[in-house]
Amino acid sequence: MKYMKLGTKPDTFYTEEAVRSVLSDVPTDLIIHVNNTKYLLHKFPLLLKCGLIQRLCSNADNETGQPIPMALHDIPGGEEAFELCAKFCYGITINLGAHNFVAAVSAAKFLRMTESVAKGNFIAKLDLFFESCILQGWKDSIMTLQSLWRHSGWSDDHRIMQPCMNSVIETILIHPSQVTWSYIYTRPGYTKKQQRSAAPKDWWTEDVSELDLDIFRSIISTIRSTKKFLPTLIGEALHVYACKHLPSPLEFQEQAQSSSALTDDTLNKHQRVLEAIVSMIPTEPGSVSGSFLFRLLKIACYVGASTSTKAELIRRSGRQLDETTASDLLIPSTTDPQSHDFGTVAAVLESFLLQFRRHMPREETERMIMSTTKVGRIYDGYLQIIASDSTLPVSKFIELAESLPEMAREEHDGLYQAIDTYLKEHAELSKAERKRLCRLIDCRKLSPEVRANAIANDQLPLRTIVQLLFIEQDRVGGAGGSKGASVISTLNEFSDAMAALDEARRFRHGLEGGHRREDPAMGARTDNIRVAPSPSEPKIAKDERKKAEGLGDKYYNKTK
Repeated sequence: MKYMKLGTKPDTFYTEEAVRSVLSDVPTDLIIHVNNTKYLLHKFPLLLKCGLIQRLCSNADNETGQPIPMALHDIPGGEEAFELCAKFCYGITINLGAHNFVAAVSAAKFLRMTESVAKGNFIAKLDLFFESCILQGWKDSIMTLQSLWRHSGWSDDHRIMQPCMNSVIETILIHPSQVTWSYIYTRPGYTKKQQRSAAPKDWWTEDVSELDLDIFRSIISTIRSTKKFLPTLIGEALHVYACKHLPSPLEFQEQAQSSSALTDDTLNKHQRVLEAIVSMIPTEPGSVSGSFLFRLLKIACYVGASTSTKAELIRRSGRQLDETTASDLLIPSTTDPQSHDFGTVAAVLESFLLQFRRHMPREETERMIMSTTKVGRIYDGYLQIIASDSTLPVSKFIELAESLPEMAREEHDGLYQAIDTYLKEHAELSKAERKRLCRLIDCRKLSPEVRANAIANDQLPLRTIVQLLFIEQDRVGGAGGSKGASVISTLNEFSDAMAALDEARRFRHGLEGGHRREDPAMGARTDNIRVAPSPSEPKIAKDERKKAEGLGDKYYNKTK
């Protein structure tokens, strides 16, 4: 950072009873009001340097000889900037740098401290400092642009902004090996040894992220047009800016659950930043990560982003769904923070699957098949998380599970884990609902370890366990030996027990006088007319059921 020192006299400004004045034996003859501050000053030093004060004094009626009052409430930079100019007129020492340059130069122009009023006036010295110091320093240019943000509305912004932006852009385009100046870089994993050897390619992103959105957008647009940077580097700059200026989805969720909601102005500001960032993401796939796209998508739901912005994020997220994690897919509902937004996730999955509808070369087809498998694992992990939601209806869970095509699931271990979690968290499910859920599982696609776990799972319907036992019998029986014979014996016992159980059920429900129909789930025959059970039937059914349900453990022990 560079500084300029002007003046030689000590600072004699002081405050007394909320009035700023200068320590002097000469009576004050000017009363200047700047916002809420009153200044008692002298004509002589100010009239020599300030064209505006000359004009105001010449127009004032001062026949009484009293101090001339004037109001300068519109001066850019307020009291701080006015006092810098006043001290310059008095010859009092002032220190100028990028932190107060914009305030000083804007106030000096307002007061008309030009060369036509006095040689070596304030504006000329500030212009020299701007050209020789601020534009030559990285930090100086960045800080000056930040000051412009705070002093927006000044009519000569462009005379400072554009040269500073040009200086920043030229510096960014320098090869990282030539970067020797100080910059902010706080990425995890970046060691001091690396910092001594060479600057990282994205060394500039954190400093630029401190700038106003419009200035940042102009800089990004310009460096993109040079085509000297990879899209991933532009994406990293957008990621840093988003993290700096947008709350995280978790912060939004906590705010939604608290009693104090965000104001409309704050939401509009966040929405403006979000939509600008989305519009700047390079079109090339992979320019930003899939997790970052989901972060933006969650924020878009909270801030009420436009439909086009959400659609663009859904499209991009779908293209990179295989890069995400199961937790990335957890999008809280904006209407109920305790629930999840399943519709948005379904739209992203649909966007991913749409890629298969276009013609692809062989290599890309193979890549997409691998991506689909990864998406299947991610999606089943997502189902495992949402399965613990006690408010999630079974019909919705089944709909979500079925939305993933079968080709995406090479194995059903993840789906089984999700269904097992759902069954445990929803103990109130009916027998028919449990059967509907378990029909989703292809028992042939379970690993031996998971299959063994499922056989001993008392949450599963008996028919599902029978399927698992027969599949395991095929696997073990193929190896031959007494172990296979033992399994076959167990399966025969299980089959006999199930047959007896079905016979008891048919006897209990009765089939006389009614229209027969087959239960699609169990294959049992039922009737609309219920016949009173035989006194001996409940004991038969009870014995056979105990026998059937105990065979899972028996099988498991035999196959160890």
